[in-house]
Amino acid sequence: MSNAAVEAACFIAGHAREPITLSDVADHVGYSPFHLARAFERAHGQPPGRFLAAHRFQRAKRLLLDTDERVSDICCEVGFSSVGTFTRRFTADIGLSPVQFRRLPDLLSDAPPRPVMTGEPGVGGAVTGAVHLGPDARLALGGDAAIYVGLFPQRCPRGIPAVGALLDEQGRFALTGIGTGTYWLLATAFAARAEHTEQLVPGWNVVGGSPTPVRIGPARPGEDRDITLRVVPPWSAPVLVALPPLASPIAQDRRRQALAASLR
Repeated sequence: MSNAAVEAACFIAGHAREPITLSDVADHVGYSPFHLARAFERAHGQPPGRFLAAHRFQRAKRLLLDTDERVSDICCEVGFSSVGTFTRRFTADIGLSPVQFRRLPDLLSDAPPRPVMTGEPGVGGAVTGAVHLGPDARLALGGDAAIYVGLFPQRCPRGIPAVGALLDEQGRFALTGIGTGTYWLLATAFAARAEHTEQLVPGWNVVGGSPTPVRIGPARPGEDRDITLRVVPPWSAPVLVALPPLASPIAQDRRRQALAASLR
């Protein structure tokens, strides 16, 4: 990863509360905006604007859970001028609207996450493997870990994964029912005994993923990949996806009902 890309990411993370532009970041690292945007996306898997929005959404998540501020006020506080744009982009990245996200602690108290695999066995492609915790990740999590793994159409986790799983303590996974396409295998972990609010907005960013994309098709119906999770620097892009509710019994019941309806 180039020094300029890292320096740009640190600058964006440190100034996310300010009305900065790509030109501001480019001036800081001594690149043209065009060349910085290319180098940044190559290094971080997403353009600078989306990286900036990710840090703003992470702060919005914390404000939604810790305060009673209105969504419109939070929108302005984290650097958006339009509530409609904020809500639309928040929902696309997190997988839930701001109002739905704010209600998650109550939902998870009634239906805490439990190990689950999504996807339909015997249909489409499959990706198998194991997720391992590096020493720094084990230390940061302080014991049992809740490990999530999923396939995403882009290099950064965004929205709801095509298929995913909350793993048991063995860390093995078998993602099935995968349609033809190119995906990125990404994983993250939270402290299993942490409060629901801390799992929704963790203090540590423990992540990992496949260095190359996973390609599923008729000539390549499956792959086997292993992932090691490590603690990444605070300036790194946060994992925005609201993962715990995807593994709650309520979500699992909805998936079963949707599958049953599709088979009628």
